[in-house]
Amino acid sequence: MGNTSIYKNAKTGRMIRESYDELLKLWGTDITELDISGQYGTTHVIETGDKNKPPLVLFHGVGDDAALMWIYNAKELGKHFHIFAVDTIGGPGKSEPGEGYDKSFDDEVWISELLDKMDLDKVFLAGVSNGAYLTQMYTIKHPERVIKGVSMAGVPVKTSGNSKKAAMKAMMKVFLPEALFPTDKNVMKLIRKMTGSNYKAFTDNEIVFRHFKQLMTGFKRSAMMNHKIIGFSEEEIFSLKDRLLCIVGRKDPFIMLGGTELEEALKQYPLQVIFMEDAGHGINHEKADEVNRLIVEFFGEK
Repeated sequence: MGNTSIYKNAKTGRMIRESYDELLKLWGTDITELDISGQYGTTHVIETGDKNKPPLVLFHGVGDDAALMWIYNAKELGKHFHIFAVDTIGGPGKSEPGEGYDKSFDDEVWISELLDKMDLDKVFLAGVSNGAYLTQMYTIKHPERVIKGVSMAGVPVKTSGNSKKAAMKAMMKVFLPEALFPTDKNVMKLIRKMTGSNYKAFTDNEIVFRHFKQLMTGFKRSAMMNHKIIGFSEEEIFSLKDRLLCIVGRKDPFIMLGGTELEEALKQYPLQVIFMEDAGHGINHEKADEVNRLIVEFFGEK
């Protein structure tokens, strides 16, 4: 399974990679692009920030990539951390799934191999949406390697046999019908549906909007199907006490689907949860300055 199969055709893939590079120029910081080979293929990583600071590994969500996800965060966070922004293998971006990327794929194994090959022993983790899940999962499974984690636009959920089915149902409810006909007008409507009042973080930057639309039209979401969403036991969620910060927007449509029941459920766990009143699913874009500050403070890098 080569990189071209992530996208609907070679032309679309080329256009997405070109705008990916345009986004990187807007980061406003020096970067190094790494390609890390492993049993599942090649994982692309953007390295930036202060190499004398602690390592911070960043995970994006489904349907976007590292260049888009961290455009408003990388420069500021790079003053406090040695940043490694990962393109999820099987997702958009520059990672290239190999023959080993099949139904046996394991996120935990993939992340461990990636950290090993980059000689990262102990790290901070942060992620948005599916990246929030990866942060939660790896913080639970490998407390010896994760100092602390920040989970954005996603909260830990209890074990459920239908967790993946529920996630797909929620995504369909949010993305349809706009995603079926991704015209400029529909992409704008989807962005408005997913965000709070600061939706212009996506719409007023021409390159950001164009790249977002290209990903909607050109990325094959089926390429992410090998990633498994597995809920956690109460004991595992309790283990995150003092080690995980959750930042969520009250206008996040995925959070709103849980309604007050979700907020009540969270109260039974000793988790640090910050609800931002006027933020949606693109919380680290919409509230970049505030999110950057919270990450730096939680990780103790004031």
